[in-house]
Amino acid sequence: MHILCDIIKTLPIAKIIEEIKSSSSKWIKTKGQKYQEFCWQQGYGAFTVSSCQKILVCNYIARQKQHHQTQSFENEFKDLLQENNVPFDEKHYLG
Repeated sequence: MHILCDIIKTLPIAKIIEEIKSSSSKWIKTKGQKYQEFCWQQGYGAFTVSSCQKILVCNYIARQKQHHQTQSFENEFKDLLQENNVPFDEKHYLG
């Protein structure tokens, strides 16, 4: 899932993610028996974006279904981390 949002600087990103995961899990479980076992993965990635790049990011998010037909989420996430010099251990962050 990709989300672009404006946040206030006093609200921790972890709290925002916790609320999104909690609320959406409760909601999806109301959508039928096949969703009763739904749960989110443990981790998440969060990146800051300058306001002048919002439209570019919105367009990127809008094309995700098409984009992930040619590149897996795991490879895309790994590439983002590497491009931004974010250290990671594949056994903990990638499926």
